[in-house]
Amino acid sequence: MIMSGRKKGTVRFSLRCGDTVRSVCVAGDFSDWEALPMRKREDTFAVTVPLDPGSHQYKFILDDRWQTDPDNEHCAVSELGTVNSVAVVA
Repeated sequence: MIMSGRKKGTVRFSLRCGDTVRSVCVAGDFSDWEALPMRKREDTFAVTVPLDPGSHQYKFILDDRWQTDPDNEHCAVSELGTVNSVAVVA
C-alpha cells in the first residue's frame, strides 16, 4: 500500500504480511532498484521515503522474493518485460 507520508514530499510504503515473512524491503526507480529495508510493527512492514513528483515504479521484496503491491492496482511493464507497481506522486 502507498500513501502520503507525514512530511511533504514523502511517501509511505506498507505491506501487511503473515508471521512467516521475516524481512520486507521496497525497491524502485527512486532507489536505483536497491532494496530499502522496511520496519516491522505487529503484522505490517513500512518505510517512508522522499519521492519527487511523477510516476515511480517499485516492487516489494519478501524474504528475497520480488512481488508487486497487492493493494495497488496501478502497474506498468518495465524495460525488462516485468510488471511493476506504480506510485504516482502529485
